[in-house]
Amino acid sequence: MPMLLASVAVLCSCAGSVEEPRVYPTVNLNKVLTNELSDTSVLRPMEKKIERYMAQWQLQGAQLVVMRNDSLLYAKGFGWADKEKDIAMGPGNIMRVASVSKLVTATGIMALKEEGKLSLRDTVFGVHGILRDTTYCNSIKDKNYYKITVEHLLRHQGGFTARAGDPMFSTASIMKNHKLTQAPDNKELLRIMLRRKLSFAPGTSQAYSNLGYMILSLIIEEVSGQDYEDFIRERILEKAGCTGFRIAGNYYKDRHEGEVRYYVPSNEPEVPEYNNSGDSVVRCYGGNNITALTGAGAWVASAPELALLVASIDGREEGIPDIISKESVEEMTRYIDKETYSLGWNDTDPDNAWVRTGTFSGTNALIKYFPDGECWIFLSNTSTWKGPGLARYTAGLISELRRGFSSKIPAQDLFH
Repeated sequence: MPMLLASVAVLCSCAGSVEEPRVYPTVNLNKVLTNELSDTSVLRPMEKKIERYMAQWQLQGAQLVVMRNDSLLYAKGFGWADKEKDIAMGPGNIMRVASVSKLVTATGIMALKEEGKLSLRDTVFGVHGILRDTTYCNSIKDKNYYKITVEHLLRHQGGFTARAGDPMFSTASIMKNHKLTQAPDNKELLRIMLRRKLSFAPGTSQAYSNLGYMILSLIIEEVSGQDYEDFIRERILEKAGCTGFRIAGNYYKDRHEGEVRYYVPSNEPEVPEYNNSGDSVVRCYGGNNITALTGAGAWVASAPELALLVASIDGREEGIPDIISKESVEEMTRYIDKETYSLGWNDTDPDNAWVRTGTFSGTNALIKYFPDGECWIFLSNTSTWKGPGLARYTAGLISELRRGFSSKIPAQDLFH
């Protein structure tokens, strides 16, 4: 097995003694990982199950990785990265990860908290809020906005709902209703949304909100003084060794190096382009303004680098060094009850798994980090008619594969 280049980080204890070196990868995993590195005949029955699952749901391409105790045991691509160009899926291809992006954003917020630049209890709007710009304040009519805290946004408790449509996926109607000739940027979109009444008082209920995480992206920019993508890449991703993450483009022509082609169900009709151009497009290429989702859903990444990010925020004392403190990890993963979102994660039930899902047109993603230290990640470049509901079936597949093959996966560490 070839050994990948690595770097050693030496961490000192408070008493001044040197602890055991902790090693983290410094190479671009997407450049060096291949399907062949995970080839083994003992796992061929597992891979046949994956291929049958893909055929059942008409998934053009997919990636599966398995990590145990911060060691990457298995990383492989299946099917097509770009069928029209005859490019097979490998472990290093990158693809949209949709709402898995929220885990990245939440980690960025915790990093700013550790630097003393914000508190989760800080209010977001108003003269004492983080986003205190008068153009925001002048838009607010409902005083409940002044009660929204950073933590409310992280937990989807800010008072926003999608009853009138998710504003992050309703660009065309917002343009029409407000007589805009071009798609609003996120600051303008927020000013428009602040004119609306909240659906509930912040902290009294919860409703999944992409808008809330877009606002968290603006908070990161305001507090850090940097562009959202620049801050996240410098403070979070590069420290974790995740060099291949990018913010998604909206069209096939905007794809990054190594990025896949996206697919929708074969019978799905074309839709109007998000910017009211009058053109009809395949929904995954121009049907929505994916780039504008920023921290709510715009990142593209590979499954191995997602695993590396998870290893960097899992609180393990051995293995990949964490990029945030143990206290921050505990705060992100603190389980309240099954009705309450964790910070960045969908759920962190200690008796089940830490779960993060992501779905929109052309992609679906699932991360499951189990109490025994094993993490399974499944990404696909194809959406199905089930939409977010596919995650339940993918979770079932992962459970089946874990039962049958976890003990058969060869011991190795593809991170190093």
